[in-house]
Amino acid sequence: MLKQISKEETAIILDFLPHGYPFDSRPLHQKTPIAQAIGKDHFSLLELVPKKGIHLQPDEEVYIGEGKRDKIHHIAGRLILNKLTRTAQAQLTPVLEMQIKEKEQKFVEFFNKAGPINTRRHQMELLPGIGKKHMWEILQAREEKEFTNFEDIKARVKLIPNPEKLILKRVLVELNNEDKYKLFIGS
Repeated sequence: MLKQISKEETAIILDFLPHGYPFDSRPLHQKTPIAQAIGKDHFSLLELVPKKGIHLQPDEEVYIGEGKRDKIHHIAGRLILNKLTRTAQAQLTPVLEMQIKEKEQKFVEFFNKAGPINTRRHQMELLPGIGKKHMWEILQAREEKEFTNFEDIKARVKLIPNPEKLILKRVLVELNNEDKYKLFIGS
């Protein structure tokens, strides 16, 4: 489940700066509008340059894949978490929560298929709040029958924290580069 460099097809706008970054000292007519966004598939934080005359809104979904793009001129590059504007940071958690709900089966599949990283550590233990005890409970429960959804995980694994919250916390850890292992984001 460890990921390679991955390309995004669509992104969700977190913030739009029609006059570029405020700290950019160039004259206004030389500044480029910038959008900060997160990729829908691999949670890549991206800096996008919209086409001339296009205004973007937070939560707006835009196509950034190969071929003709309606609203985005080009992808300026990847961002790191601490380079997001305050608006983008405020939008990030609700957007991630929505994406986790939409992709519930992908994350339930993680609970069903996660394996050891090495002889001492399991992928399950990379989730914040999951130690050896919870890991063994999850492994035992999935051995009896694979999990079908988040509610099934909560019902069958005693005292497990909310699976959606565990995944959200893990995605934020990965976006902040706090761990070398990447379970859910593209690198």
